[in-house]
Amino acid sequence: MSGKIVNLRQARKRKTRQAAEEKAADNRLKFGRTKEQQAGDEAASARRDQASERLERHRMEPDEPPSET
Repeated sequence: MSGKIVNLRQARKRKTRQAAEEKAADNRLKFGRTKEQQAGDEAASARRDQASERLERHRMEPDEPPSET
């Protein structure tokens, strides 16, 4: 018995952590976005909000109908 003694609990945890890290790396490649892409989305959203606010400021409300009393 000149083999290395291995704590099975620690070995299982190590294997689980490694599998989780590999899955995380795959997900980063599949679903991740660069900071430039995120900034572009934020800028587009800001432009959309600004345009809708500008449109709302120029909205004309219809006149109230005359009262019959």
